[in-house]
Amino acid sequence: MISNSKDTIGLILVDHGSKRSAANEMLLDVVGLFRRVAGHEIVEPAHMELAEPTIAQAFDRCVERGATLVIVHPYFLAPGRHSTTDIPRMTAAAAAAHPGIRSHVTEPLGLDEKIVQVIADRIQNCVNCDFRCDYCAAPCSARTAGDRTS
Repeated sequence: MISNSKDTIGLILVDHGSKRSAANEMLLDVVGLFRRVAGHEIVEPAHMELAEPTIAQAFDRCVERGATLVIVHPYFLAPGRHSTTDIPRMTAAAAAAHPGIRSHVTEPLGLDEKIVQVIADRIQNCVNCDFRCDYCAAPCSARTAGDRTS
């Protein structure tokens, strides 16, 4: 559990948001997995744009659930305009509606050996399935049926 001695911490995991509902629903899965693995109660999803809940809606929900400190994590790979400018600006606007509630925006996922291990695991899975798993079949559709490895 993520905690400190003086605050009840609410967490917001925020992605870009998409017009595709399946992409947005994946964030719900990430939030659920995070709650289970991290053992943290107050964790809310948010989309930066194109879908709800918004950062402001997620912030409101954290406060409703008792958070006195809301930490926003950009679920992005690299630092860019969204994670360094847009999300902090949106977080500050959401926090302004809740005087006395502190907030903080973390760095995005960035460079980490654990991410590299996930990449290696994904690649090895494709190799182990001889590039014939359900996921590989769709991206490889431009290839001929007899040539699944080029």
